[in-house]
Amino acid sequence: MTMEPTARSLPREPLGEAHLRRLIAGQGLAAVVDALFLIWLTLFVLKLSEPGMATGFVLVAVALPRAALLLPAGVLVDRLGPARIAAGAAWLRVAVLLALGALVTLTSPSVTAVALLAALLGVADAAYFPAALALLPGVVPTERLARVNALVQGAESGGDLIGPAVAAGVIAAVGFDATLGGIAALAALAAVALSMPIRAIRSGESMPTRAIRSGEPAGDFADPESVEGEQLSTARALGAGLSYAWREPVVRGMLAAIALINIAVVGPVLVGGAVLADQRLGGAGALGIVLSGFGAGSLAGSLVAGWRPPARRGWTVVGGVAAIGAGMAGLAAVGDVVAATAVVSLIGLGSAFLGVVVVATLQERVPQGLLGRVLSLVVLATVAFDPFSYTLAGVLVPLGTTMLFLVCGSAVLTCAALVALSPAIRSLR
Repeated sequence: MTMEPTARSLPREPLGEAHLRRLIAGQGLAAVVDALFLIWLTLFVLKLSEPGMATGFVLVAVALPRAALLLPAGVLVDRLGPARIAAGAAWLRVAVLLALGALVTLTSPSVTAVALLAALLGVADAAYFPAALALLPGVVPTERLARVNALVQGAESGGDLIGPAVAAGVIAAVGFDATLGGIAALAALAAVALSMPIRAIRSGESMPTRAIRSGEPAGDFADPESVEGEQLSTARALGAGLSYAWREPVVRGMLAAIALINIAVVGPVLVGGAVLADQRLGGAGALGIVLSGFGAGSLAGSLVAGWRPPARRGWTVVGGVAAIGAGMAGLAAVGDVVAATAVVSLIGLGSAFLGVVVVATLQERVPQGLLGRVLSLVVLATVAFDPFSYTLAGVLVPLGTTMLFLVCGSAVLTCAALVALSPAIRSLR
């Protein structure tokens, strides 16, 4: 196998506990900033214009560049190193938030101007997400990856759970300008913390690049980025990442499961949940309570995955997928808010637990030189299929919520059975 050292790999041991705590805090703060800003942006656009197309226009402005640039960003992560990309993306977020703050404070911005700046945040997201995931294996001992991922995902789940109430409350108390200033300050703190690994690189020696066999932990391996000394083009480097993901049964199976779960859950829960709340749960207001159950379940799933990492990961993946499928099918039978919230909490718990296990497994097994590209595929699988999911929900809702949730739940349960039939995934430890 031909190899070329890409970016300098991060030293595993020289990063002490203080550096690790700062890195976890930085990623956790970045997740909270995302949750707070999404609510701020939605409410601010609603203030600028009547509810309807404007809000969707701005949110699409964030989502499109994020989805379009994820895979090229994965190549960049593998070439320049996750620490530099994560820190650079974090500081780009700060710059955009400050620019948006100046625009909001000093002018009366149009929806188009807000959308253009929001699109830059989508660009930053595309670079940050795979870089942040690829960064952890270089600075966290392998046996602690699941716990650290759980802490970061727990912060994200906590932000999703309390973010809407906190953001709305602060906006009501101090206004949009001051709230955005506070969000920018939190983003700056996150960027400072995420810059720490770069300082460690500059002051320390890089670890030697090594080859690994398929299925071994990634360690400090740098995948081939050159042919006879010539660096691959971005398209060929991206093709190498896609080829690896397709050839490796564990990676291929996990990506397929993530994509199917996303299609079968996101749209049906949001669209079908709104119809379910109106028809059976006492009104549309019940949807907020039900969705808070998902956030609580996600937080619990993250904490449980970190507190006691599973000894048999393969069957844990199967169980996580099955829990999500059972929850989706269970929504077909609920008749009150308490039952619906409990079932959606199960879906959230299974999703979060599964997310921690899948990400930690890929971080350990994928060669370091391909990690950015593979993890960009993971992120893409969680966001790119939302339109298909909403379309599926729109097609099935006229048939009734019972049919919607039974079909989607059955699809996820079938996915769990197929995952269980995969020897590569089933045998994971």
